[in-house]
Amino acid sequence: MDLNLIKRLIRIVEKSDIAEFSIQEGDLKVKISKNGKNIISVPPQNNAEFIQIENTAAPQVTQQAEENKSEVVENLHEVRSPIVGTFYRAPAPDADPYVQVGDHVSEGTVLCIVEAMKLMNEIESDVSGKIVKILVENATPVEYNQPLFLIEKD
Repeated sequence: MDLNLIKRLIRIVEKSDIAEFSIQEGDLKVKISKNGKNIISVPPQNNAEFIQIENTAAPQVTQQAEENKSEVVENLHEVRSPIVGTFYRAPAPDADPYVQVGDHVSEGTVLCIVEAMKLMNEIESDVSGKIVKILVENATPVEYNQPLFLIEKD
């Protein structure tokens, strides 16, 4: 994994709603986090020194997250990711999304897929109501317990 790829990953994490991202390639393990400092460590190979890249998270990110939390109304239900993986709105790249903003869903309706380790996990609604907001972009990584949808309960 080259340094340019690591820098691109940092930029992607900074621009997204992801709080933490990690990837492992052989003996190389990279972890990028928006909480405080982002530190990427490469284990020594052939008596080489550790490489650390530090990037401080912008204070605007935490302010924006706090504002989003204050917007959540009691009547709205968050559907959260039960696993870490990649979020997909449709069963296939050329297929229509499972749900759109404004759609009415019932309990058990498939909302999306989260791919983890090449397994496609269907995420179902646990309440009945109307999709108010989709909080994640298609084909982006999601964390465990990350909000995916806001549903206005019936």
